Amino acid sequence: MFENFTNREGTTGILILGLTMSVKPIMKWQPLPSAPARHGARGLMLQPQAFSGRRLPELDALRGLMLVGMALTHLPTRASYYSNQMFGFVSWAEGFVLVSALLSGRVYGAILRQKSIQVVRERLWLRCAKLYGYHLALLAVAFTVVAEIAVHTREPALQGLLDFYLAHHAVAVASSMLLLYCPPLLDILPMYIVFLLLTPLLLNVGRRRGWKFVLIPSALLWLAAQFHVRDLVYSFLTGHAHFPVPLRNLGAFNLLAWQFLWVFGLWAGSGGSTRLMDWFRSRWTITLSVIVALTFFVLRYQLIPYFVAHPADQGGAWVLYDKWQLGAFRLLNFAALGVLFCVLRPYVRRRLAWTPLVLMGKSSLEVFCVHVLLCFGALSLVGDGSASPWAYQLAIVAVMLLGMYGVAYLLARPKTEFALAPSMVALQSASGQPVALAGLAYRSKPARHRL
Repeated sequence: MFENFTNREGTTGILILGLTMSVKPIMKWQPLPSAPARHGARGLMLQPQAFSGRRLPELDALRGLMLVGMALTHLPTRASYYSNQMFGFVSWAEGFVLVSALLSGRVYGAILRQKSIQVVRERLWLRCAKLYGYHLALLAVAFTVVAEIAVHTREPALQGLLDFYLAHHAVAVASSMLLLYCPPLLDILPMYIVFLLLTPLLLNVGRRRGWKFVLIPSALLWLAAQFHVRDLVYSFLTGHAHFPVPLRNLGAFNLLAWQFLWVFGLWAGSGGSTRLMDWFRSRWTITLSVIVALTFFVLRYQLIPYFVAHPADQGGAWVLYDKWQLGAFRLLNFAALGVLFCVLRPYVRRRLAWTPLVLMGKSSLEVFCVHVLLCFGALSLVGDGSASPWAYQLAIVAVMLLGMYGVAYLLARPKTEFALAPSMVALQSASGQPVALAGLAYRSKPARHRL
């Protein structure tokens, strides 16, 4: 026998009755101890799983904004000049990595508090396998279509993108599958995969031993990166073993430095943000952040050209602003902007949570992959874009933004999914006696969390 039901939240389902029946009076119903039950029509007991890692739309929108900024920076148009390091010596990549780590800490930190580390590990590693598939697909396009266009057109922008592959096909393919060879535009995703693989270990150590055992080693690795430890390790490998991939083709990002942003974001997302917000509310912190942000903004644009020298003209001091090493002054600039965003967040979150940005943030990695493909197409059409007309540049930007939003919109379309789940129903018989029925009810599946 089938019975339709509708709970108080308006969710409709189909109940399969008649598996077990009892005419004894029901004196008391005890819900499962993990969470309070929800009562639907006719006493239907629904047992949702509690989840404390609630996503915040403004954070998804912020990550979507980072994606738009990265896309405009990578495009061979004049938009790259205005989008690159817009607010000082900080790029969109730093924000994307930190916000992604923050969301990962919120979601998987909450799951770890409710379930075992094995569950977190399985979910994250399945996510890594999916991202690795995306990475292989992008490599396939780059090593076939883009490489063929580069050979026939001799376009310098494309040849520079795949110079190592064009010279060493087999070594490039094998090393790229091992996440060693990372051409430009294809170096963020391997870094993201490595960080996700390490996330279960980092969360587990932070929860069991304390986050100081994660943050302190991470800070020491960042400090070692500032003294070019990666170069020393590479020199050791090439001196004692034949390592075929040049250092510049291992990816522009120094993972020893950038891991610090990821670890810090995990700590903040899994509970450390409460301490941070208490510190960020200090007037001294806010005042100092304003001064630091304005100083780096002036340096970035040389707003006082006769009195302030650009850091690029200071020779060895540029390492403090270096993007790939995540230099100390760059990290300070980013921290100041982060404090100011946290202070202004209550005033801007409604305006920031614009639907297209939220959708792109929720499907960020798929949108990122599409942006890489569109960048390949733009480079194939106009090269570095230095001589392309304004109409072409505007068309490229429009196609990029529409393509990114289109993918996010398609991935966000609601899908009606039902699953059978055990349920208990308390009904009243014709004689007025309560009747208990145990059976299976079709219940909507919970939405999976996309990171």
